[in-house]
Amino acid sequence: MAFEDNQVLFGHDPEPRLLAVELAGPDSVELFARAKDGSLLRRTEPLHPVAWVTGSVPLERVEYQTLKGQEALGFLAVCDDWPTFTKLRTALRDAGIGNHAPADAAQQFLLQSGKTLFKGLPYEELRRLQVAIDVEDEVIRRVHLADNHGWSSTLENPDERALMQQLTEAIQQHDPDVIEGHDLFRSILHHIAGRAKRVRLKLPWGRDGSLLASRASRLQIAEKTIGYPKFTAYGRHFVDTYVLSQFWDVNARELEGFGLAEVAAHFHLEGTPVEQTRALADLLGGSLYIQAQIFPYGYQDVVLRGNATKIDALLVREYFRQGHSIPLPPETRSFEGGYTDIFFTGIAHNVWHCDVASLYPSVMLQFGCFPVGDRLGIFRGLLSDLRQFRLEAKGKLKQAADAASRHYLNALQAAFKILINSFYGYLGFAQGHFADFEAASRVTQTGRDLLRGMVQWLRDQNANVIEIDTDGIYFVPPNNVEAIDNLQSGLASTLPAGIDVDFDARYPAMFSYKAKNYALLTSEGDLIIKGGALRSRGLEKFQRLFLESMMRHLLEGEGQKVAELRADFEAHIRARDWPIEYLLKTDTLQDSLAQYSRKIEASARNRSAPYELALRSGKRLQPGDQVSYYITGTKKSVAAYEFAKLAEEWTQEARDENVEYYVAKLNELARKFEPFSRTEPSTGLLF
Repeated sequence: MAFEDNQVLFGHDPEPRLLAVELAGPDSVELFARAKDGSLLRRTEPLHPVAWVTGSVPLERVEYQTLKGQEALGFLAVCDDWPTFTKLRTALRDAGIGNHAPADAAQQFLLQSGKTLFKGLPYEELRRLQVAIDVEDEVIRRVHLADNHGWSSTLENPDERALMQQLTEAIQQHDPDVIEGHDLFRSILHHIAGRAKRVRLKLPWGRDGSLLASRASRLQIAEKTIGYPKFTAYGRHFVDTYVLSQFWDVNARELEGFGLAEVAAHFHLEGTPVEQTRALADLLGGSLYIQAQIFPYGYQDVVLRGNATKIDALLVREYFRQGHSIPLPPETRSFEGGYTDIFFTGIAHNVWHCDVASLYPSVMLQFGCFPVGDRLGIFRGLLSDLRQFRLEAKGKLKQAADAASRHYLNALQAAFKILINSFYGYLGFAQGHFADFEAASRVTQTGRDLLRGMVQWLRDQNANVIEIDTDGIYFVPPNNVEAIDNLQSGLASTLPAGIDVDFDARYPAMFSYKAKNYALLTSEGDLIIKGGALRSRGLEKFQRLFLESMMRHLLEGEGQKVAELRADFEAHIRARDWPIEYLLKTDTLQDSLAQYSRKIEASARNRSAPYELALRSGKRLQPGDQVSYYITGTKKSVAAYEFAKLAEEWTQEARDENVEYYVAKLNELARKFEPFSRTEPSTGLLF
């Protein structure tokens, strides 16, 4: 059976080549599809929005159906049209009746119909337009356009109104399915919409001639909340590669910054900004294109919604298909997380790494840690199928003969991997209807027990355990172990069936600093640095460079060179011969400027340099925006918010960075690691 034949995962309606779904009238949606000859197909279908409810409210044009099972949301309210559905949601809220009422028309239709986007449509056939703009003194001077079929153009016109009219005409002429840009929402479209309003120009970018629209929204990415205007255009999708970069870096933690130049440099992407944007969307968006074939969401929402939210939609879709009631989200409670520990601080040599393959998914499957509210067993079936599908996709990837097949299969296995690793997170997702905090707790407890047992076994074999990080262990093997296979098979024999251990790497040296903060030297001479204490973007670039060079000296047994390295960095600071980028600090705004001001007035927080600079700049910055600045003055101890200047205020002709301040920061950093630089080289653990 092909992966796409799994109806729980890919939906129970196999309609191919669907591009978009839009609310077209009170009781209908318009569907867009791409014919095999490349033409655009359009048709309408009826829509009767539904809500899962715990009870009813008297309302005309609403029919209530009793669902199977005994879960709290035991009735389905079926509305004649969208205005009635809107009234129902208000009435349910006012009456305090529990409900689940998806407020997006495309989600409603896709969930009920079992259809999903892009089935049978190769990624290459999706019509994608990339856009970038040049802004000078708030005025848009040039618009750069390109598509994924070789066309490109730069629009330039001294009349800004005429320039944006040309842009609209280009969009209408090329009729893209997807519009891509870097910082598309907060910068590109925000500027375009703002300038269009200023020159009184309408932007009919929708496929039905409707106007470009936006509403204020917020996006949660790990610990960051980003405020942004969410733009929509009828029949089209917007994909922001700035957002894709942020999501990618949640796990990688490798990007120095999220500007297009920084991200493109990291991934070695060349060309113009629009070419870099297209390449970045290709690189980071493949798995999301597959996810659009799985989840009952439009492509744009697949990109912006969290993985746990998407898994919830999968489960709800199948329960709808089977006419079964669904539970209310459970009451949240805290539970202990994964096992991390550190047993040694310093330099170690001949370090091995082992981990449990897919620890949490394996634990869930082998120990039955599933949501108690999932009466139909959909969660378990999906997780089991996804694990098998990923193995099969990786196998086919190795045998793929052409580039298109390799691209598709790689995106497929990546999408499966993301979903597999998200199932544990769903158990602890407060808004998940089938979330189960007790099951989540059992998963982490079992994981901790397994890892503690592995640590003890390694110690019993006279191995020196250095650090444990959720699902992996770094250790120095016992002196009498020559073959890694013997140690691996011995450890594997102590684990329960279905829990597989993998000895996946060996390193000539490791610097263990704090829990989840370490550096590894590979056999090829590359340096891998993990943890915020060693590579935080909150550090100025010169500090990150110092740490990287220092750790390389330590790992290569050249600790005596660290003092010379510190002196060299100090000389550069005092000579003021570094680019200012080495001294800049970049902070992300978490609060709005209004919130910050209110907290300052209430003495609820201290003053902060990035916020003070943002207020003084007069720019309309919002949560998620970044502020880059440096410190002026002549004393090493200064209040940063009083002596900070924006990066753009710096000039080469009148360099005014605070030398003593930055030298003091360098010295403070060097002192933290001074004990390690005094350690003599060795072939084993250094204490």
